Amino acid sequence: MKSAAVLAALTVAVTALPACGASEPTTAPAPAARTSGAADTPATADPTDAPAARAGLGGPGRSASPKPPVGAAPKAGNPNGGATVPAEARAVETSKPTRTIGTGTPASCTSEAVVKAVAAGGIITFDCGPAPVTIAMKATAKVRNANGPKVVLDGGGRVTLSGQGQRRILYMNTCDGAQGWTTSHCQNQDHPQLTVQNLTFVEGNSTGEKAEGGGGGAIFVRGGRFKVVNSTFARNRCDRIGPDLGGAAVRVLSQYENKPVYVVNSTFTGGSCSNGGALSSIGVSWVVLNSVLRDNEAIGTGANPAKAGTPGGGSGGAIYCDGNEFTVRLAGTIIENNDANEGGGAVFFVSNNRTGTMTIERSTLRRNPSGQFETRGYPGIFFLGARNPTVSGSTLR
Repeated sequence: MKSAAVLAALTVAVTALPACGASEPTTAPAPAARTSGAADTPATADPTDAPAARAGLGGPGRSASPKPPVGAAPKAGNPNGGATVPAEARAVETSKPTRTIGTGTPASCTSEAVVKAVAAGGIITFDCGPAPVTIAMKATAKVRNANGPKVVLDGGGRVTLSGQGQRRILYMNTCDGAQGWTTSHCQNQDHPQLTVQNLTFVEGNSTGEKAEGGGGGAIFVRGGRFKVVNSTFARNRCDRIGPDLGGAAVRVLSQYENKPVYVVNSTFTGGSCSNGGALSSIGVSWVVLNSVLRDNEAIGTGANPAKAGTPGGGSGGAIYCDGNEFTVRLAGTIIENNDANEGGGAVFFVSNNRTGTMTIERSTLRRNPSGQFETRGYPGIFFLGARNPTVSGSTLR
């Protein structure tokens, strides 16, 4: 058992996540904007290699997830994006899995099997037969913090996990004692490293989930590292009202040393939440490459902090980012037809201490209405940071 001193330190760490957005205005400021064709994009920091994995838990899996069959649904993301994907952001090799869900038939691929495999960790693949399969999740799959350090869930392009409109699908939280504490600094540790790839997440719903502020209809992550590769998110939900909470598809907090969440070759559509109809975070950096965010909505009312007499929310139709020092880079990405009741129909970005930066490269942002406010010269974006967003080779309209 841990000593009382260590447990006390962990308790402090859990409660140390800062409240964000207190300085967020609810009317449109008008910083001097440059044209969307500005070509002075600053260099981004080179990512560092993830630590080497330990041997996986349990025996070897059956096989790698099969390749998508001929005639399968179109691949996720923007195939014409053209952004270079760094090694750290690419799909994880899964030819020698730690464990495999299923024994070759759809019936063998169950919610219980997914929950058990995710808890055990390691590199996880599926063997559900030759045809695409949807697994109706009866419970949220939760990562156990000691089982890794890598946890990879690879659907092989054939597997859909459905929350049935009733529950969150996947959960990882290094500061949740119920999942096991593995360090004395849960808010800043490099593991587990969770990757979801070649999967589809549909109808996740975290409505009513209050831990860590809620949000994350399909996936909630706090701590460690997280990335999404070649995956699709559709019709996910989180609470309809409230300031700060968000991420109908994905909500992320406290990434190790503020290393970015990578979202690569992925699609987010039909998400609905108070804020962040697709992605949401506090104090987290993002790199979104060759992806598509379309037809998502932020439906809260009253912005953040909430106006008197309102419940708050309604910002970031596709992406909602709040906190202090963090960055957002969009490259080769399409963000279109998203909507925010308040600010940032495409992207809402508030760096409270004005150190955060945003870069948009070879991307298209179009038809993303902001109901009440956005930054002049940047259609669909509300931005407060170190300087105006840097835009190159992109269309904003």
